[in-house]
Amino acid sequence: MESRQNLYLSYSSDCLCITRHVYLPYLLKIYKYTVSSPCEIPIHHHTIPYHTMPLSSILSQTHYFSDQPITTLLLFFFLFLVASYLFLKPNPRNLPPGPPGLPFFGNLLSLHPDLHTYFAALAQIHGQIFKLRLGSKLAIVITSPTLAREVLKDHDTVFANRDVPVAGRIATYGGTDIVWTPYGPEWRMLRKVCVVKMLSNVTLDSVYDLRRSEVCKMVSYLYDRAGSAVNVGEQVFLAVMNVITSMMWGGEVEGVDRESVGAEFRELVAEMTQLLGKPNVSDFFPGLARFDLQGVEKDMQALVPRFDAIFERMIGERVKVNQKEDRKKKERKDFLQFLLDLKDSEGSDSKTPFTMTHLKALLMDMVVGGTDTSSNTIEFAMAEIMQKAEVMKKVQEELEVVVGKDKMVEESDIHKLHYLEAVMKETLRLHPALPLLVPHSPSESSNVGGYTIPKGSRIFINVWAIHRDPSVWEKPLEFDPTRFLDAKWDFSGNDFSYFPFGSGRRICAGIAMAEKTVLHLLATLIHLFDWTIPQGDKLETEEKFGIVLRKNVPLVAIPTPRFSNPHFYK
Repeated sequence: MESRQNLYLSYSSDCLCITRHVYLPYLLKIYKYTVSSPCEIPIHHHTIPYHTMPLSSILSQTHYFSDQPITTLLLFFFLFLVASYLFLKPNPRNLPPGPPGLPFFGNLLSLHPDLHTYFAALAQIHGQIFKLRLGSKLAIVITSPTLAREVLKDHDTVFANRDVPVAGRIATYGGTDIVWTPYGPEWRMLRKVCVVKMLSNVTLDSVYDLRRSEVCKMVSYLYDRAGSAVNVGEQVFLAVMNVITSMMWGGEVEGVDRESVGAEFRELVAEMTQLLGKPNVSDFFPGLARFDLQGVEKDMQALVPRFDAIFERMIGERVKVNQKEDRKKKERKDFLQFLLDLKDSEGSDSKTPFTMTHLKALLMDMVVGGTDTSSNTIEFAMAEIMQKAEVMKKVQEELEVVVGKDKMVEESDIHKLHYLEAVMKETLRLHPALPLLVPHSPSESSNVGGYTIPKGSRIFINVWAIHRDPSVWEKPLEFDPTRFLDAKWDFSGNDFSYFPFGSGRRICAGIAMAEKTVLHLLATLIHLFDWTIPQGDKLETEEKFGIVLRKNVPLVAIPTPRFSNPHFYK
């Protein structure tokens, strides 16, 4: 080692992903370095189109490995095995075009953190269907309504599966939820439980009083802070979280401090969302998953029991109450009771029984999947409305006509608020909560757009780009709710120029709940308050990509009560 005095290192700033976090610490520890004369060190500037950023900027919290030399040797050995597997095996013919990649890493190091805009830019070069090699995974990106129809309708059954990430599988009790369960009898059972039973309009209407109570608490909080700046997104998130948890186990929880449960849940959901949105080496190189190089699996395995402890506590208390209480005298109406009754009625006799594990996984879906999606949509809608005074005026005028100036908005008013509904649809056109949807994965090799799509590929459908396609939408970057005042577009997923909730068998199961929650909260915020931006602040709608699309800069605004009667606010 010591005899190699003149070993030069070429270290490109564009290839920092695993290199920086895995090899660099050892190189710095083992060797002593001096800088040669400038002429001896060639410096190359490589321009990556569309402001490409190294993935290391996302993996900023990667855990270092043990500093034992044997760990490094083992790592190199397994990397060599994976690389050999990748590049010695035959590649399928007739794959879609795509940008060139590096050996082993493929296109992984060139990914931009804002994947939706990066994929849209690549589509301008490589076409409406293109491939990316993300480590050992082949990704196919779809960016047109016609090709989306092929995947989600023409070959719906083939593409009905998911490529389950490590963190997602752990978070949902082994992938036993509605999102990650493979297409088959178990998934059909869960779909029926969610759409036909638990999240049907009839069931949702039965827990309206629980939702309304939480909306009133949000109004009271904002009224107490009238004239002061509030973080709109944060308050809406808390309101949505409370709405969902109240529907899950009711307004009163026997033997449990409900406020403390809510606070604990908010903390856990934030941690869960961060872990689910963190790029994981194990997902790109499944052969390395056993080593959990970033500690994502370990962190998720530590987090899930904290959720499970809350679920067990709530379920246990409810079972005790049910055993000692005359249910005929006091019928409980919340999702937990509904699911417990369903579990008892299904029993173990069914070919596909509904188990306690399924119950917990569905509760996890609701609390994690239903909060950020709804609250971020409301925050984007508020920002877009506040940017256009004429839109705010139209919304408030419609509310005054339909609701009146002498009462709060009720959910029964929502179906009459056609312009407000158009505002929600236009918000989801420009800012779909899941800009790439949840990736699909074909159960067998298929053909899309004349290209071969191998079994097990990860299929991204860039609904964000489709919603901004100038060949489909007039002035696509302009926020214009009037384009949705006719009945052409809805949330059914049948029109592949507009499908913010997905389409086909895997369309979102919670559309009805999301629509009720978003419209009721949004209508309440605009009906009861005027909103202004603090002096010196700038109102913007720039996005930040993540597991859920969010505003890059949180919306901070000042609420002013519109009506003098304090009864509306307390």
